[in-house]
Amino acid sequence: MAVISKIIISALIIGFVTDISKRHPTYGGIIAALPLVSLLSLFWMKVQGENTAQLSQFASGVLKGIPATVCLLAVMAFLLKTNVPFWLALCFGVLGWIAFLLLQKIFLNIFI
Repeated sequence: MAVISKIIISALIIGFVTDISKRHPTYGGIIAALPLVSLLSLFWMKVQGENTAQLSQFASGVLKGIPATVCLLAVMAFLLKTNVPFWLALCFGVLGWIAFLLLQKIFLNIFI
């Protein structure tokens, strides 16, 4: 039952954001940029009884992923603005995300 509840609540939030995005794309983007998935994940992890160390590790992982996600969104925004088809822009965005994560790992391993 807990899994079904998580799915329903999460789907309702995603549906709400996409409905707002249809009418007001900028506001939808701003709402989507909120840490909804991160907060939902932390909430569900806490409800399931995860300890503080695990919650902290999860939050740190989210922080490490933010720069690569910004790269993905920047690549997609630029390509879509220049009329590149959505699916191609998505592919290049994901490639940029992967490349950024790999570079981040290389440089973090060197500097830390």
